[in-house]
Amino acid sequence: MDLAAEAVQDGAAEGVVIVADEQTAGRGRRGRSWSSPAGAGLYLSFVLRPALDADAGVRLLALVTLAAGVAVRDAIIGASGLAPELKWPNDLVMDRRKLAGILAEGFAIGTASQAIVLGVGINVQRASYPPAIAARATSLEAELGRSVDRTSLLDQLLAAVPARYNRLCLGEADDILRAWRVAAPSARGARVEWSTPHGPRHGVTAGIDDAGALLVQTDTGVERIVAGEIRWV
Repeated sequence: MDLAAEAVQDGAAEGVVIVADEQTAGRGRRGRSWSSPAGAGLYLSFVLRPALDADAGVRLLALVTLAAGVAVRDAIIGASGLAPELKWPNDLVMDRRKLAGILAEGFAIGTASQAIVLGVGINVQRASYPPAIAARATSLEAELGRSVDRTSLLDQLLAAVPARYNRLCLGEADDILRAWRVAAPSARGARVEWSTPHGPRHGVTAGIDDAGALLVQTDTGVERIVAGEIRWV
């Protein structure tokens, strides 16, 4: 992600992809670390330069993240046959254990030079995860009980991510949202909680809206969540 960000600042064109076998400072949302042992996963950062339009801003980042989730799921199915669930806003999971994650970082959003660095991390092989995440992480090989060809998975990713992103840029957000909803059962009917400046809140997920925000039914009505940490309970 850092190298891709430097490339953006140096004027890199859309389509640049940086692939790593290992990350020494992998990160996820909200500053969390992402365990990236050598040879155990697949880690990519895509440079995207979407055109400036009415979707610029928070909605653009949200929709790119959702499109990437659908694409990564497409790639995993194509390379391994495993069909993980999508979890709002940026995870792929199996039985609530994290299999892959996505991170979209915007640069100069809302200007003619806007860019997005889209990071994708997939746990491929069984690995020794840090104790803090061992109970919440899984891998393709752990789920399948067999080896997975990382080269095949990389090929699938390099095709699927641009394909879904291009459809989004062509105005086909409805198709992306439809595919995401089908693959994300926990986005509707699941009990969740989250923190606010006024204390914790609880509710039941009620889907996502057309801007990619999570809808949660609470005692006082439907709340629209665009950012923050959601915990499934």
